[in-house]
Amino acid sequence: MTTVKPNPTKVATKWALINLLAGIVLTYAFQYLVPDSNSPIRYLTLIPFIAFLFLTQKEFREQNEGYLTFGEGFSAGFRFAIFAGLLSAVFIYVYLAILSPDVMEKAAEQARAQLEAKGGMSSDQIDNAVSMTKKLGPVFGAFGAAIFDAVIGLVVALVGASILKNIKPLDLSEPAEPTV
Repeated sequence: MTTVKPNPTKVATKWALINLLAGIVLTYAFQYLVPDSNSPIRYLTLIPFIAFLFLTQKEFREQNEGYLTFGEGFSAGFRFAIFAGLLSAVFIYVYLAILSPDVMEKAAEQARAQLEAKGGMSSDQIDNAVSMTKKLGPVFGAFGAAIFDAVIGLVVALVGASILKNIKPLDLSEPAEPTV
């Protein structure tokens, strides 16, 4: 009897969409509840990301009759990280460019204050730097989110795959198929 292998892309996509919803909620919660955008509390968004990556691997193992090789676990987890990163990148761009451009404005003004405090740059140079921050900030934010999720996801997928692996034992009762 042949069983159909579960699809790791389907499982990873489901959890990446759930991660996106959690990220949107946390982004707006932090925007309104945490006055300092540089607060370390912003790293709390890693908790659902890591949890959803493990849940991706766990669900894939359950769909695979409770068995999971290291490669299958890594594949499912890393797919989640890539999909979550791409979805986050789209959200970050839309958030910074359209939904909450004031966040980019605050970041540009913080950059201006830091550049003025350091000294060594003329007023025109600082104005150009701040202008570039406002213009390209959403693009760099989106790109950074995608890369960050992929790198963190790579590491967490390796850890999760090694923890959750459960290799199916060989069934010695069935005769081996003849090789030609």
